[in-house]
Amino acid sequence: MNKLTAVSLFSGAGGMDVGFERAGYAILAGNEIDAFACKTYRLNHPQSELLEGDINEHLGRLAAFRNVDVVFGGPPCQGFSVAGKMDPNDPRSKLVFSFVAVVAALRPRAFIMENVKSLASLEKFQEIREELFRQFSELGYSVSMNVLNAKDYGSAQNRERVFFVGFRDIKQGTKLSTLGQYKQKALSVRDVIQHLGAAGSFSNPRICKAKITLAERPILRKSPYAGMMFNGQGRPLNPDGWSSTLPASMGGNRTPIIDEHHLYDYGESWVEQHHASLMKGKSVDPDMLVPGHLRRLTVDEAALLQGFPSDYQFVGPQSKVYCQIGNAVPCTLAEAVALAVRDLLVAKEGAGAYHIAATKQGQTFELSF
Repeated sequence: MNKLTAVSLFSGAGGMDVGFERAGYAILAGNEIDAFACKTYRLNHPQSELLEGDINEHLGRLAAFRNVDVVFGGPPCQGFSVAGKMDPNDPRSKLVFSFVAVVAALRPRAFIMENVKSLASLEKFQEIREELFRQFSELGYSVSMNVLNAKDYGSAQNRERVFFVGFRDIKQGTKLSTLGQYKQKALSVRDVIQHLGAAGSFSNPRICKAKITLAERPILRKSPYAGMMFNGQGRPLNPDGWSSTLPASMGGNRTPIIDEHHLYDYGESWVEQHHASLMKGKSVDPDMLVPGHLRRLTVDEAALLQGFPSDYQFVGPQSKVYCQIGNAVPCTLAEAVALAVRDLLVAKEGAGAYHIAATKQGQTFELSF
């Protein structure tokens, strides 16, 4: 089967691109502004032409890819995230409309725009949602808004995201009718990272040095893996459950915590023991130290939990690498959405009669099967 063509926006380190490539797309070009993420992207996606810099300054060059099959990407989410200020006037919040401008310039057969769930669910962003739908509709696209969780698509991460999906020539089926067939059983944290071995070992060398101390005034929840029992916002992970959303702010005390005895030796969880003690009313001993087998998630573990291939290469200082990983769209989730969109595009043309026509720098690329 010949490949669909795509252009990647707000490409970051290329996590969403990994999913689209697995789904059989040829990614002609990408765009990213962060210098380290650009180096990572080029290293792992050499076949794609990367336009580095502000997307608004590359509209002319991006227009050279007019009639590409799909435009996809995740504009910065900090202005919409519950972990941020949720400010619709944040300059980064305006970049969703830069995505619209690229769609207007390229006229793809379909687009996929990813962002945080709050953009889809909070009343304060209702005007932005309505404006997005209005502008896409004026361009001739039928649009659906799909809130999906990575753990439903073979990921070990409980990470909800919204995908705005639009089709230029398909009015029915925009709810991604085949998406359900790409659901997979969620993996556990243990399934994904246990094979790497202990932090600091040959196969798991990129450790996080941020210390772990007990919170003087812990905030307790029913689950020992919720609440705030340690310093910072890096919560412990249950090896037999799913990871919480990996933040871009990893690298310091926001990096999730792992109990190595629990992970590797199947020993009793110190986190669960401490939580049980606190739930019974015991106060925190100010002289009590966290045991040495508790430590922060490593770079390699975070990358695997985000769905990156084990041989994916990241460029930059460790803090920047953590940021690239946390900012990425889980690869397995991106792949499922890419496959569902592919199904609708292929069905539109009919079996055995699918035709791709994309232009780049004045040249037309045509593929048929």
